[in-house]
Amino acid sequence: MKYNELEVFKNTRPTRKGRGISAGKGKTAGRGTKGQKARTGHNKMPAGFMGGQRAIMQAIPKLKGFKSIHDKAEVVYTDVLNELKGNVDNFVLAEKNFISSPYVKVKVISRGELKSKLTLETQFASKSAIEAIKAAGGSFKKVAVPMREKKSDK
Repeated sequence: MKYNELEVFKNTRPTRKGRGISAGKGKTAGRGTKGQKARTGHNKMPAGFMGGQRAIMQAIPKLKGFKSIHDKAEVVYTDVLNELKGNVDNFVLAEKNFISSPYVKVKVISRGELKSKLTLETQFASKSAIEAIKAAGGSFKKVAVPMREKKSDK
């Protein structure tokens, strides 16, 4: 038998800490002497805890205000809708460049006078805008934002 042919098996038995001096990890069980990290529960400190001094999140000044994560609706006024007739939805409004894309929220707001009869299908409309559309002989229907078509794998 040669030295390089020896098989070494790993000691699978775990070390039992705190079981007396002769066990190797007795008394302080490898934690040193005293201090915060020698105590039980030291590894359960909250995130940002800085050893008893004021935490960084408490120390830095906070910004005022609030920023919403939701997209704002793009506004279309009723007087611009005079150019359109028939069914008007996000795609028609985007085609005429009244909104940036057909896949955004749209809100119609009353301004000026609406003369053309149309069926409006958007996400939002003010009460006065709905009244103006109905007075012109049209109707308003609330619909969801159109979804983009997924690219098919070919």
